[in-house]
This record gives sequence, structure tokens and C-alpha cells, in this order.
Amino acid sequence: MSRGSGKGLSLKDKLDGNELDLSLCDLNEVPVRELAALPKATILDLSCNNLISLPSDFCSLMHLVKLDLSKNRLQQLPLDFGRLVNLQHLDLLNNRLVTLPVSFAQLKNLKWLDLKDNPLDPVLAKVAGDCLDEKQCKQAAVKVLQHMKAIQSEQDRQRQRKLQAEREMEKKREAEQRAKEALERELRKREKAEEKERRRREYDAQKAAKQEMEKKTKKETVHTRKPASSSRAPQPARHKGSWSRSVLRVLLFVLFCVLCAVAACKLTELQHQPLCVSVNTLYEDVVAALQNHKTLQNMLQHNSHQ
Repeated sequence: MSRGSGKGLSLKDKLDGNELDLSLCDLNEVPVRELAALPKATILDLSCNNLISLPSDFCSLMHLVKLDLSKNRLQQLPLDFGRLVNLQHLDLLNNRLVTLPVSFAQLKNLKWLDLKDNPLDPVLAKVAGDCLDEKQCKQAAVKVLQHMKAIQSEQDRQRQRKLQAEREMEKKREAEQRAKEALERELRKREKAEEKERRRREYDAQKAAKQEMEKKTKKETVHTRKPASSSRAPQPARHKGSWSRSVLRVLLFVLFCVLCAVAACKLTELQHQPLCVSVNTLYEDVVAALQNHKTLQNMLQHNSHQ
């Protein structure tokens, strides 16, 4: 394994039982692939190198039980550092760490921790305390785990509150959308009802106009027929008067003829003719009857006066 890259020399040459010592190798990178091929190496020493960061796949080395990263230049740990669930001993002395990833709380088997000589956040530095002996390092592990669990719980609560707020916001948006859709449906329903009412009024108006037109037409027809019937009504009277006049003319003509015949039979030489004799006899009988009728009338009048 050459210096810097960690490649070229077999790691098996560095393996002593379950311990793999890669300290003072001037490493800039961690040979994760080669380390993954040695699951037997549960104790890994990477101290006194030039490591600035750990690759994300470093957290796949879940077989690690003891890890020494002291005296490097690490500025942060991978976000999923908590995947190293079997880790019991962690040395981070003299690096450039300010905070720890929240997943650090998942290192439930961690029993020893050294965070000295790091520019830690004041709260984290106070929680970690000193690691001057075995007891303090064990207390640091317990306290830091509790602190990180509290942070994780708070973040979970914040996440839950955020999710709850998002759900409520989504429900509110859905409610507003439903209200909007209901309002739109109500508006469409009202518009349809108004349109239907408008068409009904138009229909009623057209029907009323049609009925009015029919009534007007009937009235005009009646007015047109009445003069004709009134002009025809006097016709029987005219016919009756004409007939009476005709009969009167005939009677007058007959009377005139009778008078002419009587005059002819009385005053002319025809009076001795058989026809004239009959006429004269009839005339004398009529005159006598009229005289008798007049005499009877005078007697009746005389008796009535008495």
C-alpha cells in the first residue's frame, strides 16, 4: 500500500488478528473497498493521517467495533455514521469537528468516546466533558448519546410537526378546493336554473302572444262576418215589402178591371149582354148587401145610444 492512496500494499500484511493498524500512513483517503474485504478486522486504527473527510461508503463497515480517527483533519462525519451500530470505542481526538451527525444517536453500543481538542459547539463540548481517564471517556459516550438522542427526538418532533402542518395545509387546500368546486357547482346549477327560468318565461311570453294573436284573429273574423249578416238580415223584409206591394198592385189592378167592367156594363150598350147582366146583378147584390150592412150598423148604434 503506497502512502496517500492506501493502494499498492496488501492490507493483510497490516492485519494482526482482528486489529488493522493504518496509523502514520500519510493517508488522504480511506481504502473502504479493501477494508470491506476484511470483515475480520473489527479494530481499525486510522490515527495520525491526513484525512479531511470520510467517504459515504465508509459507513458500510458495520463490522467495526473499535475505531481510532484521532489526530486527523476531519471537519465532519458522514450523515449516516450511525450505521456503524456495532461500534463500542470511538476516538476522535484532535480533529476539526464542530458538530456530530444526528444519526450518531443510533450508536447504541457505544461505550467509550473521546472528543477532546475539537472546536466543538459549546453545548456539545459541555455535554461531552473531558476524557482524561477511562471513566470520563465512558461518561462522555453516555452523555453524548443521550444528547444526540434528544436532538434526534426534537428533530423527529419537528419533522412530525412539519408533516402534520403539511397534512393540515393539504387538508385545508383540499377543503378549499372542495369548497371552490362546490361553489362552482352551485353557480353552474344557479345559472342553469336561471337559464331554464328565462327560457320558460320566453316560452310563456310566446304562448301568450300566440293566444293573443289567435283572439285578435277571431275578433277580426267575427267583426268581418257581422256586417255581412246584418246586410243580409233586412233582405227578408225587403222581400216581404216587395211581395206586399206586388199583391196590392194586383188587387188594385183587379179592382180597376172590375170597376171598368161594371162601368162598361152599366154605361155602354153591352149592358144587355148575358155577361154584363150577370155583372150588373152581382153589382146590385153587393150594393144592397153593403146598404143592409150600413142600416144594421146604424140600428146597432141607435140601440146602444138608448
